[in-house]
Amino acid sequence: MKLQAIANRLGCQLAGDGSIEIHRITSLEEAGPGDLTFLSNPKYQARLRSTRASAIIISDTAPPLEIATLRTADPYLTFARSIDLFYSAPEPDPGIHSTAVLAKSVRLGRNPRIGPFCFVDEGVALGDNAVLHSHVSIYRGVRIGSDFVAHAHVSVREHSEIGDRVRLQNGVVIGADGFGFAKKGDGSYQKITQSGRVILEDDVEVQANATVDRAAIGETRIRRGAKIDNLVQVGHGSWVGENSLLCAQVGLAGSTKIGKNVILTGQVGVAGHCSIGDNVVATAQTGIPSDVEPGRMVSGYPAMDNKRWLKCSVLFSKLPEINKSVQKLQQKLDDLISKRSSD
Repeated sequence: MKLQAIANRLGCQLAGDGSIEIHRITSLEEAGPGDLTFLSNPKYQARLRSTRASAIIISDTAPPLEIATLRTADPYLTFARSIDLFYSAPEPDPGIHSTAVLAKSVRLGRNPRIGPFCFVDEGVALGDNAVLHSHVSIYRGVRIGSDFVAHAHVSVREHSEIGDRVRLQNGVVIGADGFGFAKKGDGSYQKITQSGRVILEDDVEVQANATVDRAAIGETRIRRGAKIDNLVQVGHGSWVGENSLLCAQVGLAGSTKIGKNVILTGQVGVAGHCSIGDNVVATAQTGIPSDVEPGRMVSGYPAMDNKRWLKCSVLFSKLPEINKSVQKLQQKLDDLISKRSSD
């Protein structure tokens, strides 16, 4: 594709030779002739001197470069859009594979693509352009909107509701039973029937092997535009706000409420019945045992203000020396008290 055509498609300002033929998008380090690369983080500026790329996506405020540039206000977003110009993910063939099993009452929208060994139970409604890769299971009474994509081994449990443009990566489970058990007098446990449902609103994406559990009563809801990373556990009865990000191995205990535009980075854990306000950021491995006010950045366990946590982290490695100093001071104080008592 000609560089000028790429600039037109992406809405970028071109500086340089628009007739250059571009074959792929790649990183600054790997790029060679015929490649388009990008720079969004200023700390990698020095790598521009050694890149062999034919052209680069860069900020519209960056200084002039020797190679051709596509200038834009948001280089990273433009890079993300540029990938779609060169790559299309493979899909199952149009229609329904001969090994798929669909109940008679299933309602299909237009242009379904249902791959090998899929199962779609009674009372399911699938919107237009549904893509089900191999071994996907859709349980009874599920409602799914248009442009749904489910990769291999996805399971969507009974009576779940899914909006438009939702993507579920490999091994995702939507609507599994929440972890609910009542202890009996003899020490054994009575399972609490999980009669609730899970709702995923429009434009939600759930990455590989993540789970969103159903509740005993009520609903678990993932709001519009939220993104859930690999190996995340969303406990029963939790709510995740619009455009929030739950990164890898985040765990939400039951009835957690997450606000809008929240970012919980890797391995953050939130205790049950906590409320996390809008625009909160929790850094990696933060443990959150109580509510967090909107707009805060928190770290550590128990979660505290990020700046305070950074100061505390510096002191942790010095605790043995600090302890020795305190012991010496205590000994001097004890000796002084003892001497005065003897006098």
